[in-house]
Amino acid sequence: MIRGSIVALVTPMREDGSVDWERLRDLVNWHVEQGTHGIVAVGTTGESATLGFEEHDSVIREVVAVADKRIPVIAGTGANSTEEAIRLTRDAKRDGADACLLVTPYYNKPPQEGLYQHYLKVARAVDIPQILYNVPGRTACDLLPETVERLAKVPNIVGIKEATGNLERAREIRERCGDDFLIYSGDDATALELMLGGGDGDISVTANVAPAKMAAMCQAALDGDADRARELNAELEPLHRDLFIEPSPIPTKWALYEMGLIDNGIRLPLVPLSKAAQPRLRETLRGCGLLEG
Repeated sequence: MIRGSIVALVTPMREDGSVDWERLRDLVNWHVEQGTHGIVAVGTTGESATLGFEEHDSVIREVVAVADKRIPVIAGTGANSTEEAIRLTRDAKRDGADACLLVTPYYNKPPQEGLYQHYLKVARAVDIPQILYNVPGRTACDLLPETVERLAKVPNIVGIKEATGNLERAREIRERCGDDFLIYSGDDATALELMLGGGDGDISVTANVAPAKMAAMCQAALDGDADRARELNAELEPLHRDLFIEPSPIPTKWALYEMGLIDNGIRLPLVPLSKAAQPRLRETLRGCGLLEG
């Protein structure tokens, strides 16, 4: 069971958009050292939409190799084509991922029965623990609790990343699916309350830049130490807010660049953080002790 702070890892790139393998290895080792509880490789924060099949597989393979069983690796293998999702999930299993995270099919707008059949087919095709991922604000597709309940009966569908920020939705999923079904926040701003309410962790953007503090906050919440968790989360709230000042992962990649951890590369149609937004995020990073000056 993977619980706690699970970083939705960015994919480091050079300014020409090519994957920066050395920086990728450095980030994985840094997260292990900082106490991150798990890594999502090539999730949507990792720019999965603009990585080709071979690149996608290669990033997952590299993260698995560098993590070297020190912390679990969840591979992002979702797609809006069921056959593509199966291929990516098979490859991730072959390459040693501990589990897979599958975003709902984007743009297609499938009905609930289509979502059920999509996830069921992937689960039956590949025997690896699979985590549903619901983020309707990005996909124009909402995986409803009654469909999650149906899918929770599939043995290797083990949990969901619920990124609506709707705590009542998370409570309903828990009631429908039981205590053994893993519920992760996909919304840093509400992750603390989700965990205090019985959730299992946070698949986090903020953990990219503040891994130790995110890990400590998540652990305190899972341990039931609400006062300590809230104290730590209050220090993280400016990051929860400003790492979404422009579409993710634009601000996070720029923040890591400012921190000297990656180059300033990102793939079109995304572009680096606008000059207008940079002073605000730089000030937030300084206020959180992540930049000097």
